[in-house]
Amino acid sequence: MASNEPALQEPPAAQWVPSDQWAPAPAAAEEWNPTEESVRPVRGRHRVAKQRNALARSSTVLGVGVIAAVGAGGIATAQDKPAVSISLPDVIADKLPDPESLPGVGSLVADEPTGGAVADGPLTSADDGAQGGDAGEALRARILQQAEQQQAKAEAEARAAAEQAAAEQAAAEAEQQKTEAAKAAAAAAEAERKAAAEAARKAEAARLAKLAASYSLPTSSYTLTSTFGQAGALWSSGYHTGLDFAAPTGTPVKAVHGGTVKSAGWSGSYGYHIVLELGDGTEVWYSHLSSMTVSAGQKVSTSETIGRVGATGNVTGPHLHLEVHTPGGDGVDPAAWLRGKGLSV
Repeated sequence: MASNEPALQEPPAAQWVPSDQWAPAPAAAEEWNPTEESVRPVRGRHRVAKQRNALARSSTVLGVGVIAAVGAGGIATAQDKPAVSISLPDVIADKLPDPESLPGVGSLVADEPTGGAVADGPLTSADDGAQGGDAGEALRARILQQAEQQQAKAEAEARAAAEQAAAEQAAAEAEQQKTEAAKAAAAAAEAERKAAAEAARKAEAARLAKLAASYSLPTSSYTLTSTFGQAGALWSSGYHTGLDFAAPTGTPVKAVHGGTVKSAGWSGSYGYHIVLELGDGTEVWYSHLSSMTVSAGQKVSTSETIGRVGATGNVTGPHLHLEVHTPGGDGVDPAAWLRGKGLSV
């Protein structure tokens, strides 16, 4: 079937001159404008690979670009020109000269493969693959490094927490030991104090027992009716100066300790009155006696009878009025003095 489309015209082939003088063939009289329908499909080894970074790496494309540059009036480089993809029919491509035979061009394409078909996939250099692999390995290394750093940080924090807990536990144990030691020391001190107190008590008891053996109560079968320092109008001084032992008249009165009778006789409101001086100068007064059995200057021993209970002098009933005076003459509580000698009043 006839077609209205103009017939496909092939461009004239370039003439090759084996010298430095090379020129293209004269231009055709009619311009060739190929269309999608008139151009045969590209096949074979002249198929141009996909571009990477806008640069075509096909040796065929490079050769055609060089031929076009020569036709424009000299060898031109494509460094400042945008890269383009050119597809040529097999007829034209078969008539192109070998790029390696062109002066100054062979060195430019020496690194390009000369045989075999161009791969259909993207042109990725070994450096790109190496760089991609290095980038992936570097990322993996960074991830591992971060993980190791986080692990090391976690371990350091755990170790610090464990050390702090151990230090706190050691401090608590030390404080507990200190407290227990203080308690033990306090208990030991208390035990020692109690032991010392017990020893002192026993020593005092022994002393008092010894004193009690050498001291005696002034009378027996008595009742205490008035104590030392008791206030009242019955006494001229306004208070009682001794200790009263109420007992029936005639009850024996004894020497509380060995000593010398300093005086014995009548003494006004005291009635019959005896003063017994002990070896340390202490004086013991016996008053309101019904009778006396010793005289002044006489030495007596402990528990020896020196008189009898009576009601002479200023009294309201029969009783023994006992007073104790220090060597300086001051009156003291007879009950306390007797207890100090191991006697229980």
